[in-house]
Amino acid sequence: MAFDSFSAFIAMEGHGPYVWTCYGVFFVLMVGLMAWSRRRRSATMAACRRNYERQERGQQRAARPAATFTRVEVSQD
Repeated sequence: MAFDSFSAFIAMEGHGPYVWTCYGVFFVLMVGLMAWSRRRRSATMAACRRNYERQERGQQRAARPAATFTRVEVSQD
């Protein structure tokens, strides 16, 4: 499809407002999705980092086992 001028391209024979609105909404949503994804990734990485640090501190504090188990002999008479 060829247009005579740039204004005819923008108008797109009356369909321009719909087409350009769709493009605008798409790009706004994509930018929002990228920003949301970056924030979620940062939050997840920070939570993982805190968890690893907490685990390291727990291992350094006490080297004792969390639970003890006793073997029980079962007789089959």
